[in-house]
Amino acid sequence: MSDLRKINIDGTEIEVDGAMTLIQACEEAGVEIPRFCYHERLSIAGNCRMCLVEVVGGPPKPAASCAMQVRDLRPGPEGQAPQVKTNSPMVKKAREGVMEFMLINHPLDCPICDQGGECDLQDQAMAYGLSGSRFKEAKRAVDDLDLGPLVDTTMTRCISCTRCVRFTTEVAGITQMGQTGRGEDAEITSYLNQTLQSNLQGNIIDLCPVGALTSKPYAFTARPWELTKTETIDVMDALGSNIRVDTKGREVMRILPRNHDGVNEEWISDKTRFVWDGLRRQRLDRPYVRVDGKLKPATWAEALSAAAAAMKGKKVAGLIGDLVPVEAAFALKQLVEGLGGKVECRTDNARLPIGNRAGYAGTATIEDLEDAQMILLIGTNPRDEAPVLNARIRKAWAKGAEVALIGPAADLTYEYFHAGTGRDALSEMIANGVSEETRDNKKTVIIVGQGALREADGLAVMAAAQKMAELSGSKLLVLHTAASRVGAMDVGAVTEGGMEAAIDGAEVIYNLGADEVEIDAGAFVIYQGSHGDRGAHRADVILPGAAYTEENGLFVNTEGRPQLAMRASFAPGEAKENWAILRALSAEAGAALGYDSLAQLRQALVAEVPHLGQIDEVAEKNGGPLKQDKLGNADFLPAVKDFYLTNPIARASQLMAELSAGAKTRETGKLAAE
Repeated sequence: MSDLRKINIDGTEIEVDGAMTLIQACEEAGVEIPRFCYHERLSIAGNCRMCLVEVVGGPPKPAASCAMQVRDLRPGPEGQAPQVKTNSPMVKKAREGVMEFMLINHPLDCPICDQGGECDLQDQAMAYGLSGSRFKEAKRAVDDLDLGPLVDTTMTRCISCTRCVRFTTEVAGITQMGQTGRGEDAEITSYLNQTLQSNLQGNIIDLCPVGALTSKPYAFTARPWELTKTETIDVMDALGSNIRVDTKGREVMRILPRNHDGVNEEWISDKTRFVWDGLRRQRLDRPYVRVDGKLKPATWAEALSAAAAAMKGKKVAGLIGDLVPVEAAFALKQLVEGLGGKVECRTDNARLPIGNRAGYAGTATIEDLEDAQMILLIGTNPRDEAPVLNARIRKAWAKGAEVALIGPAADLTYEYFHAGTGRDALSEMIANGVSEETRDNKKTVIIVGQGALREADGLAVMAAAQKMAELSGSKLLVLHTAASRVGAMDVGAVTEGGMEAAIDGAEVIYNLGADEVEIDAGAFVIYQGSHGDRGAHRADVILPGAAYTEENGLFVNTEGRPQLAMRASFAPGEAKENWAILRALSAEAGAALGYDSLAQLRQALVAEVPHLGQIDEVAEKNGGPLKQDKLGNADFLPAVKDFYLTNPIARASQLMAELSAGAKTRETGKLAAE
C-alpha cells in the first residue's frame, strides 16, 4: 500500500511515495543530484557524501539524500510540506568541500585515463567543484589488483564508492571483493588476491564512476568522442540483451549495455561485452567453390551459379543456425520450400512443439521473475545459459523467493533446493502435487532449459512441465540458448520429425550458419555464414554473410519479444547481408523470391506472422497443452558445456579462448594444500 507524502523541492511541491529516498524524490521533481556511490540497482552505502541537500527546519547541516527517506522528514510549523533545498549556499559549500576531499589523493591521470570523456568525477568536478585545491601534501598510492584478463585496475584513482563490491556481492553473487582498512588506509581489494570468477564481472567497469576499473581489452584504443554509437541487440544468448556497439571506422571497439527493465535491466554478460575481437578474426570475406577436393576463391557470380546448379532438380534441405536474423530464416524457408525441400532450425535436436507458441516460447515474461515467490528450474543452468537472467533469479531469491532445481547440481550463486537430477524427480513432484495454499497465494515461475528438451522424450518433458505449471498455477518460461530459435519457430522454419527428417535423403544441404552440426559425407553442402568455423570446412560452396553487428535484423528473444538489431559496421571484403544472398541465389535458381529490399521482405514477413511487427512487445502466446507421454528415466544433461565457446564468433575470439582455458584450469586445478 503506497504512503503518499507531499514534499517541497526547491519551491516545487510534488507528491511521492513516503518510502522514496530524497534523491529519488528530487529526480521525480526533475532536479539532478550529483552522486558517486548511489546506484538505483544496488543497496545504499551513503559513503561518498556528494548527494548532500539542505532539509529546512532539520539539523543545521546538510543531509545525505540517498540515505534519508521522504517519510523521515517533519512537516513545517503550520503543517506545510517538508522543504528540501538542493542549490542553497549551504549545499554548494558542502559539495565543494566533498569534491575537494575526493581530489586530495586522486592522481592527475586524465590525459592517459581510459575513463576520460565519460568520467563522473571529471563531470562533477567541473559542475560542482572548486577551481583549485588547498592541499599540498603528497598523494597516497595504492597497489593495483589483478582481477583477471577482463578488468584493468588503477586503484590509486579509487574513491571508495564501493559500487564494485556491492555489485559483485549482490548481483553477481560472488564474494571476492571487499574493502579493508580505515581512513587513509582504506582500500578496495580482492580476497587472497583472487581473480574474479563471474561471467558478469565486466559490469563493474560501467559502474565505476572514476578510472579505477577499466576494460583491459579496450585499453588505450579509442576515446569516446571518436566512436560511432549504435543501439542494437545481443545474440550471444537468447535473452536479447539491449546493447550499444561502439565503432571506430569499420572496427567494433567495444560493446556496452543499454537499459531495458523488461529484459536485461542494465547488465550484460562478459561474453556479450568482450566477444568483439571474434568479429575481426577467421572471417569469410569472399566466396569459395570446391574444385577437385579443394576450396578455391571464386567470384559471386561463379559461387551463386555453382550453388544454383547444385540445387536444381535435387532434393534440398535447409538448416538454420543460432545467430540468424528472422528475415534470413524466412527467406531460406521460402527458397528451399519453393524448390520442394524442407527446413529445420532445431539443429540441437530440441523437441520444441511445432505451431504451439506457448509450448516453445512459454507463457511467462522475464519480468515475471521480479516478484516471483517460487521458481522451479528444470534441466537448466541459467548461470551458463543466460547469466543476466540468472542475476534476476538471484534478485528474486534475495527478496525471499524459494528456488528449486531438477537437473545437475551447479553453483548458481544462490541457495536452492535440489529436488533431483532427472525425469523421475519431475514425475515425483507432479505425483505429490502442490498445496492449495502455495497454488493460490504464491506467484510461481517454472523455467525449462534446453537440457531438458534435447533427448527423445523432450516433448513429454515439456508436457510434464506444463502439467506442473497447471498444478501450481504458475507461468512457464522456456529458456533457449540460440538467439534465432524463437523467431525461426515463429516463421515455421521447422520439419515434422526434426533435423533427421529434414536432411533424410537430401542431396543438397543449405547450411545457414549452423556450425554445431556434423553433416555426413555424400550431400552437397552450401554454407552461408560469417566465420570459417566447422560449417565452412565441410562446405562445397561458401557464401560469406554478415555478422550480427553488420546488418539490420529482427531477433525474437526467449520470451517471444521481437527486437530490432541495427547495423553498426560493414561486413569485410565481399561479404553481403544474409537475406540479400538468398534473394540473389533464388533468382539464379529460377525460384525468385518476391522482394527486392529489406522493407519489402519485412512486409511479407509481418503479413504472414503479424506479431513480428509488434517490436519490443510480448504478444499473447497461444497454444494448448501438449499430449502427456511417458517420461524416460535418464538425468538431464547440461545444455552449455563451455560458456565462452558457444558460437562461431566466440570461438574466433582470442579472449574467449583465454577465459575458457582459465575456467577449465579452475575446475581441475588443485589447491596447494591438497
